[in-house]
Amino acid sequence: MRLLVTRPQSESERTAAALRARGHEAVVAPLLRIEPVTGTAIDPQSVSAILMTSANAARAVAAHPRLADIRHLPVLAVGRQTAEAARAVGFADVVSADGDAAALAALAVGRFGARAARLLYLAGSDRARDLAADLAPHGVSIETAVVYRATAVETLPAEARTALAASGLAGVLHYSARTAAIFVQCAARDGLIETVRGLAHYCLSRRVAQALHDAGFERVLVAARPDEAAMLDLLASS
Repeated sequence: MRLLVTRPQSESERTAAALRARGHEAVVAPLLRIEPVTGTAIDPQSVSAILMTSANAARAVAAHPRLADIRHLPVLAVGRQTAEAARAVGFADVVSADGDAAALAALAVGRFGARAARLLYLAGSDRARDLAADLAPHGVSIETAVVYRATAVETLPAEARTALAASGLAGVLHYSARTAAIFVQCAARDGLIETVRGLAHYCLSRRVAQALHDAGFERVLVAARPDEAAMLDLLASS
């Protein structure tokens, strides 16, 4: 199958390589531009661990002047790719929740709910879930440090528009609720909404799929687990 990948550039390239390894073709169409936020204050004092809900956080903090002061702290990562990114910038004690933000919150509660812990959340400027609200009832407090921002594109990349206009795609891969909503907006703006409604849409979770259901899409499939391996398995079973 020839598939459209809507993740930010670095993630899209990795996903495209995984698709090619399984015999698919990939058209990369990043719908978010990831930019590090410079000058964010990071205070590691009295912090028990670090939370990361995206590999972008690990990449962004790699250039932070206080990286050496926090690299010894354990990291709780939302999934395996985020965990790998954390290890790549020098964090040694990294555990993956192997799920979504809810799974990460549950992991944090399991690790630190029995004591009054303070965790450092290396976050993006746009956050889908309020981790502080999830953890506060369990006695865990969060210090949020915004280390990157994700800026939405206003139109689909030219290669994606050409492939869609020529009916040259079998489906679209969606990894976040925000990018799914951006995809719908861009497709409408580019006059391609009816074209994309006829494609298969593969989603990381039910929350990701909701923006597509809201737009009237019918061929929406959801991975059994919120990770890339399950997304690739979904392609094989569809």
